[in-house]
Amino acid sequence: MALALYRKYRPRTFAEVIGQEHVTEPLSQALRSGRLHHAYLFSGPRGCGKTSSARILARSLNCEQGPTPEPCGKCDSCKALATDGAGSIDVIEIDAASHGGVDDARELRERAFFAPASSRYKIYVIDEAHMVSSAGFNALLKLVEEPPDYVKFIFATTEPEKVLGTIKSRTHHYPFRLIPPGVLRPYLEQLCSAEGVKVEPAVFPLVVRAGGGSARDTLSVLDQLIAGAGPEGVTYARAVALLGVTDVALIDEMCDALAAGDGAAAYATIDRVAEAGHDARRFASDLLERLRDLIVLQQVPDAVSKGLIDGPSDQMERMVAQSQRLGQATLSRCADIVHNGLVEMRGTTAPRLLLELITARMLLPGADPGGNALLQRLESMERRLTAGGASYVQAAPQQAAPPPPPPPRPAAAEPALPAQPAVEAPAAPQDAPRRVPPPEAVMPDPATPEPERPGSSPPGQLDAAAVRRSWSEVLDMVNHRNKRIAALLRNATVRDLDGDAVVLTFQYPVHAQMVAKEAAVLADAAYEVFGARWEFRCEVAGDQRAAAPTWGGGGVPGGGAGRPAPPPPAAGPAGETRGAPGAKGGTRPEAPGEPRHDERGRLAGAGAPGRVRGRPAGVAQSAQCAYGRRTAKGAAESRGQDGRQRLGGRTALGSRL
Repeated sequence: MALALYRKYRPRTFAEVIGQEHVTEPLSQALRSGRLHHAYLFSGPRGCGKTSSARILARSLNCEQGPTPEPCGKCDSCKALATDGAGSIDVIEIDAASHGGVDDARELRERAFFAPASSRYKIYVIDEAHMVSSAGFNALLKLVEEPPDYVKFIFATTEPEKVLGTIKSRTHHYPFRLIPPGVLRPYLEQLCSAEGVKVEPAVFPLVVRAGGGSARDTLSVLDQLIAGAGPEGVTYARAVALLGVTDVALIDEMCDALAAGDGAAAYATIDRVAEAGHDARRFASDLLERLRDLIVLQQVPDAVSKGLIDGPSDQMERMVAQSQRLGQATLSRCADIVHNGLVEMRGTTAPRLLLELITARMLLPGADPGGNALLQRLESMERRLTAGGASYVQAAPQQAAPPPPPPPRPAAAEPALPAQPAVEAPAAPQDAPRRVPPPEAVMPDPATPEPERPGSSPPGQLDAAAVRRSWSEVLDMVNHRNKRIAALLRNATVRDLDGDAVVLTFQYPVHAQMVAKEAAVLADAAYEVFGARWEFRCEVAGDQRAAAPTWGGGGVPGGGAGRPAPPPPAAGPAGETRGAPGAKGGTRPEAPGEPRHDERGRLAGAGAPGRVRGRPAGVAQSAQCAYGRRTAKGAAESRGQDGRQRLGGRTALGSRL
C-alpha cells in the first residue's frame, strides 16, 4: 500500500526542510558548535514542520557521529528514528491533547530520572503543548528548570501564548512560519516529477492556494488530485471540480462587469455560478482574493516576478488589464464590501440573495455616502474625461474641412444701445408706416438645443451631453439630501451648459421657482459628481420670460423680493402702450373700461374702470411701482397719457383716504 505523500516525503535532515531557514540554520550551527540547550519550544501554524524538525533534532542528537546537523542514517539510532523505522525507546513522543493532566506530568517526572537505555540523550517530544493543564505545567516546572544532563525537552505547539510563562522562559523559542508560494510550487513540481505524474501548470496555483502555506495540507490536496487523475494526468477542469474552487473564467467575467459598470453582465455571472453548483460563499471568497491580487498588481507592477502573485502567464495578462481598468478606490471599496458580505453570509439561509445584494452595492457607489464611494465616483469621472479627450484626439485628424462658422446670435441677446441718428432710405409711398418694437421688447422663443456631437467640446471639458449622461448620479446625491427637490428634478431637462451655468428646463413655473430656492443642494450634488461649481438657471419650457432667478452654488437670491423685476412696457408711437393681447401677432392699446393685462399677459382685472384685481387702480399702480423699483413719476413718463390718468386716480384716492 502506498504511503501518503506527506509521510513518504517527510524531511530526514534539516537541509530537506523547506521554507524554514530561519530555524534550521541556527539549530544546525548549534549542533556543530555543541552549544545545546536542555529545552526547546517550536511554535507555528499546522503542517509547517514543527514535529518533523523535533524528530530531526532528536535524530541528530543521538546519532553515533553526532551531535551533528547531518545524521549518518546508518547507525541503529538513525535507523530506528527514520520514517519507516520502529522507533527508539529513548525518544518518547507524548500527545498533550490526551496526556496533559497532572497525573501524566507526575509519571513523566518519575521516569525522567532513569538514564537512557542505548542512546546519548533521553528526549521527550511533547506535541500540542498548549493542551497541558496549568497543574501539569506546574508539576513539570522543576524538572524543566533543572533536568538531568541526559534529558532534553522539545515542546511543539500552535498556540505559544497558552504555554505557561515560567515554562516558556526556560526554553529556546523557535517560531515556524507558513511556506510562501514561490517556495512551495517548485517543491510540488519536483514531487510530481519524482512520482511520474503529469500535472497541468494551471493546477499548481490552485493546489498552493488550497494548502494555505501548509506543506502537509498542500501535499494532501495534491495526493487527492493524483489519486483521482486519469490517463491524461491532473487537468485543470478536474482540479476545479474536486477542489470546489470557482472557475477563473467566472471571476474574470465579474471583474470585467465591475470595471464596465454592467449590472446585466454581473448578475448573469451570478446566475452561471448558481447553475454550475458553486457555493456563493466560495465565489465571494475567490472574488475577494482576486481583488487582493489586483490591488497588489497596481501597487507592485513586478509582483509576479517577486512571487507575490502566482498564476499562468495568460491569466496574469488579463489581471494586469483588469487592474488598469479598475481604479484603486474602486478596488478598495469593492474589497471592503465583499469582506463585510462574507461576514454577513455566516449562517445565512439565502447566500445567493446576499451575493446579489453585495453586487448591487459594488455597482452603485452613489448609494453609499462614505468617502470610498466618493473616491470611486471621482475615478469614474476622471476616466470619462480621459476617454472624452482621447475620442477628441482621434476625431480631430478625420476633419477634412474647417467647421462651419457659428450662426449669428439673435438681436435680443445683444445689449440695447442708445438710439443713434441715422439716415434711412425713403419708403415707398404705397407702404403704410409700421411700428417697429424696440429690441428689449422682443422675447425670442427658445429653440430646441442641438445635440452635441462627439468630440465637439475641448478635451477634458464637460458639455451638456456629459451632464445628461451622469444626471442620474446627481439625482441620487440630491435624493439623500432633499427628496422633494429630487422629485422635482426628475421632470427637469438639462438644456445647455453655458460656461459656469447649467440651464434646466421645467414644465411648470412653480417647479422652477421651488428648485431655484434650493439651488444650493443641487450645486453641492453636482460638485460631488463632476468636481465643478456651477450655477443653475431654471427656465420654463417654451417661455424664457418665466425663468426663475439664477442662483449659484450655495448662494442666496440677488433681489430684495427674491424675484426678477418685470421688464418695463414698451411705448409705441404717439404714446401708446402695450395693453391686453390683441389679434394674432400684435398688441393693441387698452380702452377705458376694458380688462387690463399685466406684463406677462395675464388678466389683471375686469369690470368697472379703475378697478384692478378688486382694488383701486391707484393702489394697484402704487404696488406695481414699488415692485418694479420705479417711482410714480417714472411710471407716468413711460406710460404716457394713460399713466397720467391713472396717477391722477391714485392722487384722488389719496385725498379721499
